[in-house]
Amino acid sequence: MKDGILLCKTINHSCADTIDERAINKKNLTLYTKHENLTLALNSSQAIGCNVINIDAHDFAKGKPHLILGLLWQIIRIGLFNQITLEHCPGLARLLQPDEKIEDLMRLSPEQILLRWVNYQLERAGVNRRINNFTSDIKDSEVYTYLIAQIAPAGTGVTLEPLTERDLLKRAEIMLQQSDKIGCRSFLAPNDVVEGIYKLNVAFVANLFNNHPGLDKPDEEIEYEVIEETREEKTYRNWMNSMGVKPYVNWLYSDLADGSIIFQLYDIIKPGIVDWNRVHRKFSKLRGFMEKLENCNYAVDLGKQLKFSLLKDAKKSTSIRNFQDSSIANARVVIDLIDAIKPGTINYDLLKDENSSDDNMANAKYAISMARKIGARIYALPEDITEVKPKMVMTVFACLMARDYIPNMGTKNPAE
Repeated sequence: MKDGILLCKTINHSCADTIDERAINKKNLTLYTKHENLTLALNSSQAIGCNVINIDAHDFAKGKPHLILGLLWQIIRIGLFNQITLEHCPGLARLLQPDEKIEDLMRLSPEQILLRWVNYQLERAGVNRRINNFTSDIKDSEVYTYLIAQIAPAGTGVTLEPLTERDLLKRAEIMLQQSDKIGCRSFLAPNDVVEGIYKLNVAFVANLFNNHPGLDKPDEEIEYEVIEETREEKTYRNWMNSMGVKPYVNWLYSDLADGSIIFQLYDIIKPGIVDWNRVHRKFSKLRGFMEKLENCNYAVDLGKQLKFSLLKDAKKSTSIRNFQDSSIANARVVIDLIDAIKPGTINYDLLKDENSSDDNMANAKYAISMARKIGARIYALPEDITEVKPKMVMTVFACLMARDYIPNMGTKNPAE
């Protein structure tokens, strides 16, 4: 992990194309180039929603286990949960309870959806047992045994053999052998099941879901509309999660409804601005709606107190008139700005000059990765540049401006 290469590749495995491979230093590595890789990885992990507050490349270079394991879990979690959406699996609509709407399902966290999914499969299997958690309720491997048998494709040879074993540790091993028959023996060892290790069991179930969801598409009579998350919404959500807000933001429009997340962000941006005595943190059944409304009104008032102004002019041959300038699409102006901030960073031989959509995308991917490599905490996506999305383009330049204003960044000896 100390050279950053494996960390970069792990991020790309969880969220494809987050890092342009051309931006990774791979040969003749020095302390400085390893530090660059780690900076690229940490800023890229923030961009996909990982919380790396108070962690920098020096911490990783020192190989601090708790920091490395903590970040790896976040990256793995994001990769596993990316597919647990209606967009990727329309059959999730079958998990709706009576009188629920599709919006209710979208409010659930991935862990809550997985709990529903397991219980749904148990019901389909004719099993009376249900679970409420991924710790104590799965220790005996019984639920896993029925689940794997229910979702296994025909001809895989999965059986209920684990249930014949009384020793829980041996039963867990036989159960994992069954999961191996459907290509899903990952994350867990027998003792992890018996001890009910939460993170590992959640990862195991998420992997089962991603490979064998066992959910038929909704019947025609089930009317629903998949509300897809826009790239802009995803960017905002990832930024919020990277700031370490609690609870984790899964769906922008439901998870921000009570104002709690907004207040946390305000307090991060300008510590002390929030008068927490005015904030409702618990909501009564009778006045819950009004209390949330009071929070939101207070959040609006605080927002009026926070004013930001962003301006940047890079002294390169490229220039733009505004954040809607079509010349931004080939990413040249972003690339030139990066090289102006840190001369010699860009390898111009790697750039594409044909101005085709593919070339523009290749340049934009390179620009985003190189910006993160020099320390800019960019959350926008390459598509935001090629499609010239004004708001997102503005955030790119704002992040580069913020990076440029950090004195002597990167001059510290990585060996210190």
